[in-house]
Amino acid sequence: MMWKNYLRIKEAAEFLGVSPLTLRNWDKKGKLASYRHPINHYRLYRMIDLEKFLEKTDKNKPRKLKVKLVEE
Repeated sequence: MMWKNYLRIKEAAEFLGVSPLTLRNWDKKGKLASYRHPINHYRLYRMIDLEKFLEKTDKNKPRKLKVKLVEE
């Protein structure tokens, strides 16, 4: 494996805008899989997986509507 294409849990959490604990929970639930470093067993996330995850979740987000309130 080439480790330069991987992020540690803290870096991946910052990239996604969530906490490291959220990533750990997603990993346990199978929502976003991590890889383990063979020596220190740190959780690692592939950049390509994170980008695909963002694309997938962005499609499911409701769009924000601009609403103008008018007083009568």
